[in-house]
Amino acid sequence: MVRESAEGTQAMIGVEVVYATAAEQVVARLSVPADCTAWQAVELSGFLRRFSDIAPGTCKLGIFGRVCRNEERLSPGDRVEIYRPLLADPKSARRERARRRARP
Repeated sequence: MVRESAEGTQAMIGVEVVYATAAEQVVARLSVPADCTAWQAVELSGFLRRFSDIAPGTCKLGIFGRVCRNEERLSPGDRVEIYRPLLADPKSARRERARRRARP
């Protein structure tokens, strides 16, 4: 896809930005400039205004399940995932579940 702008033509690519809370999962399908970074796609998605817990520099991003840097350039069809901090350490949670099952 190519979009005309005052400066000339700007190549555009299609990407998705996804975010999940405990209550909902949201997918934004966007057309972004071909040189767009993962963090720029998050900004363009509108999720920063919609979800107050997404903070620049504190949340991790991924592309198709692989953690990436905010500055990573996107490719057509990429899915940028916004990761929330874990509420509990997975190892501790497993130990606690095993401890509860072991009690008669």
